[in-house]
Amino acid sequence: MVLAEVLDKDDADRQTALDAVLLDAYSRTVTSVVERVGAAVVKIEATAPGGRGGSGSGVVIAPDGLVITNSHVVRGAREGRLITADGRDIAVRVLGDDPDTDIALLRTVDGTLPFAPLGDSKLLKRGQIAIAIGNPLGFESTVTAGVVSALGRTLRATTGRLIEDVIQTDAALNPGNSGGALVSSNGEVIGITTAMIQGAHGICFAVASNTAKLVVSAIIRHGRVRRAAIGVVGQTVPLPKRVSLAAGLSSRSGVLVSNVEKDSPAEQAGITPQTLLIAVDDIPVTGVDDLVRELGEHRIGKSLTLQLVQAGKLRKVDVIPRERQPAQPQRG
Repeated sequence: MVLAEVLDKDDADRQTALDAVLLDAYSRTVTSVVERVGAAVVKIEATAPGGRGGSGSGVVIAPDGLVITNSHVVRGAREGRLITADGRDIAVRVLGDDPDTDIALLRTVDGTLPFAPLGDSKLLKRGQIAIAIGNPLGFESTVTAGVVSALGRTLRATTGRLIEDVIQTDAALNPGNSGGALVSSNGEVIGITTAMIQGAHGICFAVASNTAKLVVSAIIRHGRVRRAAIGVVGQTVPLPKRVSLAAGLSSRSGVLVSNVEKDSPAEQAGITPQTLLIAVDDIPVTGVDDLVRELGEHRIGKSLTLQLVQAGKLRKVDVIPRERQPAQPQRG
């Protein structure tokens, strides 16, 4: 039904017809996204020494056979296999595994697989359509749809550390969906689905694609992720306009510190919970992903200046980040 036909109806019929048009548009959006991305979502079966290993979903993200999944799907395995939507069974090798973000990178020698590049999760807004595509228990391209419920969440990884900049969505995640794609309405992979809260209804999470990009880049370069650390946990929050103006920043958000590690560089510099971090070496920090990006391996052991708001006052403090030690998954 076209819009002109809707406008020709009386009020009651017009509303019913308009609802049908909107529902049809929503259905076409979801269908289009699945057609574009679904074939890039695969089933992963990892094999580790001693018979350990796991299974879940994965996303082919590059034409050279790079595949991303969850760390907890790999479970320390160095090899495995993937099963494509059209039934192909292909060997894969684990290039690297980062339990701190629940991201693992794999590679297959088959360069003919459909792929779906990672998009820019910083552009996300609450209420935006989110479509979860997974391969639970081998059922190809299983789809659920909802909205982005919240941004900048934290989620505890198997290492005991908090994964930051996590996307919350009400798109249902089924067992086996871990490592699948969370996709925007324009067909971009905006997150890697990672968990759901047991016993809760409609609370599901995905690691933001910008975080996944950082992990993938580090694994390709070094085979592991080296990180600087200042010893804070935070979340992305709106930046008061007066703070932006006083600091001479054009950014509208920053990082609110929620926890400071004991004896960390941040604690030694006098940073406390509820401090607002807004810049690193005069580079604006508009969110958690910016702070993570600035605390790359090049910062380890080198002094940097943090611009922050503490007790309502602008301050600058110098800290020397240390190398963050990789944590091991907790064993149950």
